[in-house]
Amino acid sequence: MAQPVLGILTLYLNNKKQLEERHIYQRMISEGQKLGLDVFVFTPMDVDSKKNMIHALIYDPKQRKWSRKWRSFPHMIYDRCRIQRSIRFEQLKRFRARYRNMTFLNRPLRDKWTVYQTLLRKSRFRTYLPETTLFHNSANVYSLLKSYPTIYIKPINGTGGRGILRVEKVGKDTFYIQGRRLNRKIIPAQKVHKSRLVPYLIGWKGDKRFVAQQGIQIELPSGRVHDYRMLVQKNGQGVWDVTGCAGRVGPPRSITSNLHGGGQAVPMNTLLRQIAPNEEKRMEIRRTAEKLSVEAAAYLEDSYGALCELALDLAIDKNGKIFILEVNPKPAREVFIQSGDPEAYHRSIVRPLEYALWVYKHKVAPS
Repeated sequence: MAQPVLGILTLYLNNKKQLEERHIYQRMISEGQKLGLDVFVFTPMDVDSKKNMIHALIYDPKQRKWSRKWRSFPHMIYDRCRIQRSIRFEQLKRFRARYRNMTFLNRPLRDKWTVYQTLLRKSRFRTYLPETTLFHNSANVYSLLKSYPTIYIKPINGTGGRGILRVEKVGKDTFYIQGRRLNRKIIPAQKVHKSRLVPYLIGWKGDKRFVAQQGIQIELPSGRVHDYRMLVQKNGQGVWDVTGCAGRVGPPRSITSNLHGGGQAVPMNTLLRQIAPNEEKRMEIRRTAEKLSVEAAAYLEDSYGALCELALDLAIDKNGKIFILEVNPKPAREVFIQSGDPEAYHRSIVRPLEYALWVYKHKVAPS
């Protein structure tokens, strides 16, 4: 049997061809060698469709050096491309369309609103979803604020906590607004009269698509917000499995807990102790969260096509009730390093490779 080849598809951060997550790819290439899997990295810019070749990025673990080499197309593609507003992303969309018949470990997931609607269709997930609506006008906002004292306004394609606002009702006609700009800069809490609320939000939204979502009470006694990042991946048997879960605590005055926005990662149990002093209760919450996450991943794969990993951002309120806040198809791994869980970090690197070998054996290799 020929050696299986995996191409990691990514995007350059800028026109200087700087790679995002280079250190992750180094680890994956090194681990791939140990497993007998040939791994290289490429972007749509590196593809010569006339030659049907790729000017690939190759890493040598022994010399610790990157180089370029012309390579044939891989047997499988692991798509790590995140949404960005650039000509590079337009090239990616053309690549996905042109080579859609290749074997992808993972296909693109839809936006927050579409994923929410998909999960909502299945009764199994409804009780775990915060009430969410598309934000078109004042009616969407006031309807939610009648039911909940706090709501969040989020861009449907945002990542890393960018562009999120929290609106909290503090009086009959008074609201506090707090959030993060698109550059992640914190907007301090400011008091807004009802007459100014919707014009402010409409101005914030501009011509982009946003959702309005029920706020979950996730403040710790310190006043900082927190949530949980649950990573589920396909394993070497082609089955969804939990890789790890870590808690995230936001910095002071922040409404989000994202690490890139200054948040800290801590062990899941450390945070659970603050809402469930009883070990048995903590284990029950964790088991429920893990089962929910695996089932949600399997259901979304059935709905949208091939997926190999998903990170679910979960909120757990003071009563132990779990909510699915967001689903991220291109998860980072740093949360496990920061929370002191090197085993989960190692699994997060190796599992896509083990799954690629399973895919090659069962779906690609000539019989």
